[in-house]
Amino acid sequence: MRRENPLIIGAGPAGCAAAIVLARAGAKPLLVDRDAEPGDALCGGFLSWRTADRLRQLGVDPAELGAHPVERLMLFGSGRPAEIALPKRAFGLSRKALDGALRAQAIAAGAEPSIDTIRQIEGMHVIGRAHEWQADSLFLATGKHDLRGTARPRSAKDPALGLRLRLNPSAGLAKRLTHIIELHLFDGGYAGIVLQEDGSANVCLAVRKSLIGGAGANPIAMLAHLAAKHPHFALRLEPGWREIRLDTIGAIPYGWSARTSEPGLFRLGDQAAVIPSLAGEGIDIALASGIAAAEAWLAGSADAAPTYQQALFERVRGPLMWAGAAWGLAERPAITRVGLTVARLAPSLVARLVDATRLV
Repeated sequence: MRRENPLIIGAGPAGCAAAIVLARAGAKPLLVDRDAEPGDALCGGFLSWRTADRLRQLGVDPAELGAHPVERLMLFGSGRPAEIALPKRAFGLSRKALDGALRAQAIAAGAEPSIDTIRQIEGMHVIGRAHEWQADSLFLATGKHDLRGTARPRSAKDPALGLRLRLNPSAGLAKRLTHIIELHLFDGGYAGIVLQEDGSANVCLAVRKSLIGGAGANPIAMLAHLAAKHPHFALRLEPGWREIRLDTIGAIPYGWSARTSEPGLFRLGDQAAVIPSLAGEGIDIALASGIAAAEAWLAGSADAAPTYQQALFERVRGPLMWAGAAWGLAERPAITRVGLTVARLAPSLVARLVDATRLV
């Protein structure tokens, strides 16, 4: 059994951000991930202006990675669409490109990479398929995937499920989505659509389990049903979309956040706080939590974990509350119709709501 300190599980944005800060300060973090090469994770793909600023501080510039610039938000729901200018430039970038750049930056800074599938955590004892480790400090950064021994609570009666469809590049999508991120609001869920660096369109949905259940538990049938009811959404699903791979993840505990932790256990990213994806702030929370956890560890080692977790809880409480309220309103067609009218007549009010979901 190897002894490592600190040990980071998960080489996504949160884990890599922590690894970069720790390694730059002279620590020797071990960065464990199940994949030798970064994949295209289901969640993410939109980088807010604040996320872009935080990435540049870590040595990663979205523009240099070819990210698609985003200047405006289009809202679709019950009623006429509304268009809102974003405060600053945002970006559309695949998780494969983002995670690859962050992982390369972490390794260049001095983090040691290790490939293994973690099966279970018992205190500070980490059990993988190939190795076992004992750590004084453990940075848990596995995104929306829980590990045995550290699972987040799930109590929603009608939980949210995540789905992702990657549409192939086309002239039609380029015309509709250039410099735009779209948010399509449904009764029981929503879909965000943004172009990525290669011209493909990332369609990421969060829907209630009951919405899929009403379509016979068939995600493709559910998408077809949504397209039949929402013509703007249907226009994005160009011919051949039914043959494209559909990625899913179940029972996402949106709105949950860790209030505290035990000494040595630093929860990062979605393992610390899960903001509804319509806010577009999940990647920024991942990066900010990784940076904050690393700085806390450098100042106080393992004993700093409870204080760090409480401080992060206070920091994300406002954005989670506002994003949750926005989601609750967006799921109701009658309210959505009024909301779109307000957005068209007073876009500054929506801009203020968007700002309220940002992490300071």
